[in-house]
Amino acid sequence: MNGAQDLGGAHGFGPVVPEPDEPVFHAEWERRVFALAMAMGYTGAWNLDGSRANRESLPPAQYLASSYYEIWLAALEKQVAATGLATRDEIAAGRTSAPATPVARVLARDGLEARFRAGFPSSREPTAPARFAVGDAVIARNRHPTGHTRLPRYVRGKQGRVVRVDGAFVFPDTNAYGAGENPTWLYTVSFTALELWGESGDPGGIVTVAAFEPYLEPV
Repeated sequence: MNGAQDLGGAHGFGPVVPEPDEPVFHAEWERRVFALAMAMGYTGAWNLDGSRANRESLPPAQYLASSYYEIWLAALEKQVAATGLATRDEIAAGRTSAPATPVARVLARDGLEARFRAGFPSSREPTAPARFAVGDAVIARNRHPTGHTRLPRYVRGKQGRVVRVDGAFVFPDTNAYGAGENPTWLYTVSFTALELWGESGDPGGIVTVAAFEPYLEPV
C-alpha cells in the first residue's frame, strides 16, 4: 500500500546515520515487545505478511512519530484485538476478563532457540515456469494497491533488468490476508539511478530490488 512506511527515494527525513556497536535492543521493553510478537505470531492466528500489513496500515502521523518497536507494539495490539485473542479493554487494563481463547500452537521455552535458529523459510516449489530470465529488460508495473505489497513506490513505472532469478516464494500480497501462499517467482532487478531519479540520480548508481513476477512486465 502507499503508506508512510514506503520512504524509499523520499526527501526530508535526513541521512541514515549508523550507530557504532548498536545493541539489538535499546531498552528492555523493546526486547519484551519482540518476544510478544514472536510468541503471538507462533500461535498461527496470523502470518508474517499479515504482521507487516498491520504495521503498514497504522495512520501515517502515528507511524512517522513512532519508534521501530512502538510500531510493532501498536500493530500487535491491533492483531490481537482483531482476532479475538483479547479485547481493547483487556489490553488497556493489562489483564484478562474472560477465559483465554484457544490457539493452535503455544511457543514453549523448550526447543525455542533451535526452532528460531532453523528459521521459517518462505521458499516454495514453483507451480509454473519462470516468465523472465537473467538479462531480460522489464518494467515495474505502475500499480498502487490499497493492500500489502512489496514493490517499492519509487521503482513503479521504471525500466530495469533481471540480474538474478531467486526462485519461488510465498506471495506476500495474498498471504497477508489469508488468501493463500500462491508460490510466485521472485527476481532481483537492477535499476539505474538515472532511470529512477532522472538527472538528480548518481550517473554510476545502481539500485537492486527483489520483485515478484506479478510486479513486472516485459519491455
